[in-house]
Amino acid sequence: MKKNALFVAAATWPAAVLLACASMAAGAAESYPSKPVRVIVPFPAGSSPDIVARYLSGKLAERMGQPFVVDNRAGAGGMLGAEAVAKAAPDGHTIFFMVNSIVTMNQFIYKKLPYDPVKDFAPVSIVAAVPYVLIANKDFPQRTLADLIATARAKPASINYASMGVGGAGHVIMELMTSLAGVRLTHVPYKSGALVDVIGGQVPLIFQPTTTAIEQVKAGTVIPLGTTGKKRLPALPDTPAIAEVVPGFEADGWQGVEAPAGTPPAVIDRLNKEIAAVLALPETSGRFDALGIQAWPTSPGEMGRIIATDIDKWGGVIRRAGID
Repeated sequence: MKKNALFVAAATWPAAVLLACASMAAGAAESYPSKPVRVIVPFPAGSSPDIVARYLSGKLAERMGQPFVVDNRAGAGGMLGAEAVAKAAPDGHTIFFMVNSIVTMNQFIYKKLPYDPVKDFAPVSIVAAVPYVLIANKDFPQRTLADLIATARAKPASINYASMGVGGAGHVIMELMTSLAGVRLTHVPYKSGALVDVIGGQVPLIFQPTTTAIEQVKAGTVIPLGTTGKKRLPALPDTPAIAEVVPGFEADGWQGVEAPAGTPPAVIDRLNKEIAAVLALPETSGRFDALGIQAWPTSPGEMGRIIATDIDKWGGVIRRAGID
């Protein structure tokens, strides 16, 4: 009888342990967040990711009962912010509002990164697909993308374009476009103020995210020549997709949320669920439409697979262009 009792106890013990662990995980998710959450944005205030991060943070705070505080850590192509997240405690109270280039391009451009773009972060969710717009100063003589390409083909390297630094998204996207079009432009990298100089006419061209480009187009300070998605943007219906002029081109960016590696899965899942709920709000749809971006909720696993695919794509572009 004692042997039977001992056997039953031994047999049920693993199930009891699993049940206890599941209960603890559920409790962790329910009690999270227990204090303000720091949202590290690796770009300055007013930038495209900052605009979206502040909206999302406000909505998450309303839903989750704790402040989500944006902490701008700009510099070094996003590396300063990424390093801060990689070194943060993996408890969900520091999260990373990031852009795809930080984990899919930087490793091919910089000889040494202060973080591992895959191993140091836990994907939570992509938040938005963010197309770019090729914009020109309002007085730029080439008024269409076809005219720009024709001039660049006739006079190689005679036209300058700005970007927010060597290896930044704007630089890499332009390299992809010019390589497919078979033309050469001259790169003028900036640390800051690139858009200001395009508006002022010091440099004629730049790729800008829709979140900042559309405002300038509406203000009449720049003209749009093309957009980076497969189709035209509803916010700029008269502006061609670059693929209409340069076959095979597609280069949308995206913004998303990651956490430090080792963050409990229950916390990741809670964040993922709340982000999806925010992205489903009619208010979010209206806000994103005005910015020219599209809500893109994903599972953590799907985000990880997209990162892996983008690493292959952009690594090839950067190697072929010889960017370093």
